[in-house]
Amino acid sequence: MVARVIEELGPWAWWVLGLVLLAAEIFVPGVFLVWIGMAAILTGALALIFWNADLFGWHVQLPLFAVLSVVCVIVGRRLLARFDHASDAPLLNQRGRSLIGRTAILEEPIAEGRGRVRLGDTTWPVSGPDLPTGARVRVVAADGQWLRVEDAPAD
Repeated sequence: MVARVIEELGPWAWWVLGLVLLAAEIFVPGVFLVWIGMAAILTGALALIFWNADLFGWHVQLPLFAVLSVVCVIVGRRLLARFDHASDAPLLNQRGRSLIGRTAILEEPIAEGRGRVRLGDTTWPVSGPDLPTGARVRVVAADGQWLRVEDAPAD
């Protein structure tokens, strides 16, 4: 089936495959299909250049595509690694961890290790030592939506 499509569409089959893979990258997490799509487009370009060569049939194009895919993935990953810089906001999508070190007043008492605290416009479930409503606490850890707190002395 692949051989028939390549023979009927010629080099344009590779261009179509490349564009489909580039479009699919939008829906797939990570940056992986871009490189395989680039390999398909390169294979299509070479197939277009060598269109009249009898030796450049599908039996050469498929292995060439496989080799170009591996090469493009390796080169692309190295290229991205070179430009991968540390974020200036590493806790941007980790709201619970960004609250570590903050102090707050308990909104609900911590009874049997569980309570609630308000930080900003959100109330958070907390765990820690039993404390009454209104006690001042400091966030020492975050585990999912739960914050671990400890008694914080008044400043």
